[in-house]
Amino acid sequence: MAIDAKMVLELRNRTSAGMVDCKNALEEAGGDMEKAIEVLKKKGAIKAAKKSAERVATEGILATYLHHNKKLASIVELSCETDFVARNEAFIALADDLALQVAAMDPMYVSPETIPADIAEKKKQEFLAEMADEKKPEDIKLKIIEGKLNKWYTEVCLTKQSFIKDDEKTIEQMITALSGTIGEKIEVTRFQRMQMAAHATNAC
Repeated sequence: MAIDAKMVLELRNRTSAGMVDCKNALEEAGGDMEKAIEVLKKKGAIKAAKKSAERVATEGILATYLHHNKKLASIVELSCETDFVARNEAFIALADDLALQVAAMDPMYVSPETIPADIAEKKKQEFLAEMADEKKPEDIKLKIIEGKLNKWYTEVCLTKQSFIKDDEKTIEQMITALSGTIGEKIEVTRFQRMQMAAHATNAC
């Protein structure tokens, strides 16, 4: 059975595994979606995501930013596993930086995983439609679509954005680095941005 880009994107949406892993799993499973998921599980392609999900971040803090003109503000909820870490200076500094990031860059979602399924699917279909008439091999199309999705994530997802104080690193990298140093799961639970001039708010 021929494996097309739409099938690969569907499997990726269901498992969060990489595009190449999804394509290979579908080929191994003969195009059967459920069998492909089992293949990914056996190969450990979705093991890391499951392991992370098992850890619960129930502590944390709220960090706020208020622009000097008092017309722009943001609030970020940064979570961790213990109250001890919530009082850590580096953790608090990260939360403050995230509040500034939200105010400055106006993201719509925390991460790709928090984008509503219907919106993510609509965007994927847009990219698939753009590639429909392209006479390129299927694997090349997949790489192009993945590139388009990743670029879109950097525009709308907080964790995928470049840090405004240092564009050599992303917000995701900052969170991962501190999590590794501290030894606890750290995640942005939600955020909100408010701006009087536009009478608009973004909440996640």
